[in-house]
Amino acid sequence: MNVITYLTGDATAPHGTGPKIIGHVSNNIGAWGRGFVTALSRRWPEPEAAYRAWYRSGDGFTLGAVQTVQVDDEIWVANMIGQHGIRTAAGLRTATGVQRGDHSAPIRYSAVQQCLRTLAEAATARGASVHLPRIGVGLAGGVWERIEPLIVEAVVGRGVAVTVYDLPSER
Repeated sequence: MNVITYLTGDATAPHGTGPKIIGHVSNNIGAWGRGFVTALSRRWPEPEAAYRAWYRSGDGFTLGAVQTVQVDDEIWVANMIGQHGIRTAAGLRTATGVQRGDHSAPIRYSAVQQCLRTLAEAATARGASVHLPRIGVGLAGGVWERIEPLIVEAVVGRGVAVTVYDLPSER
């Protein structure tokens, strides 16, 4: 198996049977409230509560870290820290403040790669499939052509089924 399955739909309602892990990329400054996480929070309160508690604790809350939160009998959400700060109109906001005029992408590909390896281990341990939106390309500013090979190498290459969801186009 060396391919990713692409579907139009909602990654918070993963297709298929058996255990599933929904992965998404988060930032390293404890900010939650824009992008895919809003859909997660509408469906389940646990991933946001766990992420915020993890941030406050500081316990392992670093780039490349993953927190897996069970939200249903056979569904987990993986909060993956693959983004350094967030982009704002003023610039890049990090834990130390706003870097004015810095509009660089917050995505950190090496951190995403590390997260995906941990995600693959968690999926293998649970016999789970992995379900993702196009991680890292929205607010994180990443490029799918760089993210996709990381998923193939780290997750699909370990024999884990991966489905990537695109929202339906609004017409």
